Amino acid sequence: MPLSFSRSSKNMIANWWWTVDKWLLASAIFLLGCGLVLSLSASPAVARKIDVATYHFVYRHAFYACLAGGVMLFFSMLSLKWIRRLAILGYVGAVFLVLTALLFGVEIKGARRWVDIGFQIQPSEFLKPTFIVVTAWLFEMRRRYKNFPGICISTALFGITALMLFKQPDYGMTAVVAVIWFAQLFLAGLPMKRLMIIAGFLAIVFALAYLALPHVQIRVEQMLAGMFGGEPSYQVKRSLEAFKNGGLFGVGVGEGVVKWHIPDAHTDFIFPVAAEEYGMLFCLLIIAANGVIVVRSMWLSGKEDNMFIVLSVCGLAASFGLQAFVNMASTLQLGPTKGMALPLVSYGGSSLVGAAIGVGMLLALTRKNVHAENKDDEG
Repeated sequence: MPLSFSRSSKNMIANWWWTVDKWLLASAIFLLGCGLVLSLSASPAVARKIDVATYHFVYRHAFYACLAGGVMLFFSMLSLKWIRRLAILGYVGAVFLVLTALLFGVEIKGARRWVDIGFQIQPSEFLKPTFIVVTAWLFEMRRRYKNFPGICISTALFGITALMLFKQPDYGMTAVVAVIWFAQLFLAGLPMKRLMIIAGFLAIVFALAYLALPHVQIRVEQMLAGMFGGEPSYQVKRSLEAFKNGGLFGVGVGEGVVKWHIPDAHTDFIFPVAAEEYGMLFCLLIIAANGVIVVRSMWLSGKEDNMFIVLSVCGLAASFGLQAFVNMASTLQLGPTKGMALPLVSYGGSSLVGAAIGVGMLLALTRKNVHAENKDDEG
């Protein structure tokens, strides 16, 4: 029997189509498409440097992008009950894999972030979205049941999560998780006195990290030196040249040179490739798509009275936007380089699928669930 897409249809796909937010969906698909286009520009140069087939990374990126798109659509069709369940299971699984990476993982550039299971995955990419949703659920349970220790459990999970990320080390991801968790505490209505104590504690931790870790000092000092007239790092210097060369409309597809000089042109520094070959207007479209995902998600969450939805959506949207901002800011010398991917755009199977899980959850949580479910269902 053919699928019916009328508003009155009870078909699951038809119901999803009429309840999902089209602006969020279109923005996510646009970013996935941008990643494919930019991979065609940036990846062949990287492939030649390491002596693999010219389109090695292009084919892999296309596979990962299709997988990410499928994962995103799958999560976007789930009910609140299943979002909660899969977030809990996913968080437990991600914690196990991160611990496995710390003990037995593949070390790359001094960090143990990857697990080899026949292919390499970076489990911390899945830890972040699942942690955000689990924390939102704990805060919602605390609101419903006064004796439920939601804040205590959330604090313990945050400590475990931050410690594992810090040990990898992945300082950028640790900072992002800390900021998002603090924001969720604020939205959950934690008393201001307690918030200030936690904020002070986090500030002390970040200050100690700067004083004790030479790697962090170097990144921050390079950023500050560049911002105040000093010499930026080699990668950032090349990145700024790419933005200058590209102008408004770019130098043309395949004509850019920055990809030949930056080792991570297809991953962390894919934004300068876009600027040089496609121009500033194209970059503004990428920024706009990220802005739509963040701002519209938060606007839609403002219409809800379900704390789980509000905290999950705000946390996921803020995480997506913060990661995009850090990536783009680092290429423009507005922040330290953190090795953080541009969500849904940069090459990398784990980063693409991890971002797709987060966006899929956003799409599910912001749906107008007319026929899908009762949003107050606790599952």
